[in-house]
Amino acid sequence: MPEQSRLLLGIDIGSSGVKAVLVDPDRGIVASSTYDVALYSDHPGWAEAEPAQWWSAVCALVPQLLQRSGATNANLAAVAVSGMVPAILVLDEDGEPLRRAIMQNDARATTEIRDVRAALGDVDLLSLTGSVLNQQSVAPTALWLSRHEPEVWGATCSVQGSYDWMARALGATAHVERNWALESGLYGFDGLVLTQVLAATPVEWPTLLDVVVPGTVVGEVSLVAARATGLRAGTPIVVGGADHVLSAYGAGLRQRGDCLVKLGGSGDLLAVSDDVFLDARLYLDSHPVPGTWLPNGCMATSGSLLRWEQALFGGATLADLDAEAELSTPGALLTLPFFLGEKSPLHDPDLRGVMLGMHLGTSRGDIHRSLLEGIAYGFRSIVDVFDEGGLELASPRVTNGGSKSRLWRQILADVLERELTSLLHHPGASFGAAVIAGVGVGVISDWSFVDNFLETGETISPNPSNVALYDERYLQYHDLYEKTTPLSHLLARSPQ
Repeated sequence: MPEQSRLLLGIDIGSSGVKAVLVDPDRGIVASSTYDVALYSDHPGWAEAEPAQWWSAVCALVPQLLQRSGATNANLAAVAVSGMVPAILVLDEDGEPLRRAIMQNDARATTEIRDVRAALGDVDLLSLTGSVLNQQSVAPTALWLSRHEPEVWGATCSVQGSYDWMARALGATAHVERNWALESGLYGFDGLVLTQVLAATPVEWPTLLDVVVPGTVVGEVSLVAARATGLRAGTPIVVGGADHVLSAYGAGLRQRGDCLVKLGGSGDLLAVSDDVFLDARLYLDSHPVPGTWLPNGCMATSGSLLRWEQALFGGATLADLDAEAELSTPGALLTLPFFLGEKSPLHDPDLRGVMLGMHLGTSRGDIHRSLLEGIAYGFRSIVDVFDEGGLELASPRVTNGGSKSRLWRQILADVLERELTSLLHHPGASFGAAVIAGVGVGVISDWSFVDNFLETGETISPNPSNVALYDERYLQYHDLYEKTTPLSHLLARSPQ
């Protein structure tokens, strides 16, 4: 590594775009840029992405960052990649994708989930992996591929997540990162493949890749990748991690009870625990700081539901929708935000969205406000799980695109009955990836490094006049869920 190499490149592969940042250990972020990518939903419940778009994004972003920072590729000390978990890429013998990536909120394998669950019998996946079998588990998706795309599955030589595949494309040895491994349901806490899961899934499995922890150097940028991206051949590649984990770390979550609400395409609520926190309704991830854990809940939709709403209303801006919703009566409608089924805490891909209470006087603002409220009720149901488990949460920090909406933050504060503090200019997982790249090559020595670059915004307190109303609506939310679930299942399982 050249002596002047100090800059760290962090890449985050998201559902709507790829973001990359350059971090200087002394100055923080010196350049950042984003490249939009498409999310495909060709059938109800499907969510896919095109890996070639991710690669095009990296090839475009690296030269942009170098130009904006005034640096050259010789100044780069290391690169690490983050991404969605557990996005699934099935690859040929050369590591090339055989089809689009199947995203973590995809809900196609409902029949296969039931089949694998029945075959597992009394196997306690929760104690083995930190999560139960659910719609983002890889085994049911593999079974779906073997049934519906047998030629693709038959040609599959390896399975990886989005960020591990990108690292591989850059030149890393083939591997899977620890949290992808855990959330895939294929590996245990010890990093070993769960033979019970493989045996319960009637497919011909390829050889599953070795598990590697974040911060591990797994190779160098190849000559081929260097020519395509503008990176320097030989630049160390460090294992990054799951986007929600690195975003939480980058938001300063390091102490027990620290809490983050992520208003991205899906909705994440993460908390720090200093012991293994097991609950079948949640997921459990390993925090980058050794000996620390990140139990978390992930809702299938959050910002993605608002993008659907914008398209339905002819491309209306969120600012306009918020302004109209400000004039609407709180709790006028009641929404179940299960437009892609639901993950935490219900783990039911056959749920469907419901909006109750509409009449001919219902306005666009009423609908928008109810969507924001419905997502907030989903977050509260995750908070309830932490409360029941005895993990006391601090006042949450709020990040991602949805945190720009003051109305949404106020609704969340009212529904959760907690103060919420927004983080300004938080770059998310790309920053966390860059920091871990620095830790991996020794440029950064202390995990507290992220605390030096946090910029907090407004803290919003609950509005007492809305708290009681939302308490009532929250109980009705659960009642509506229980009453409509059988009908949702009938609709989900009927011919499309």
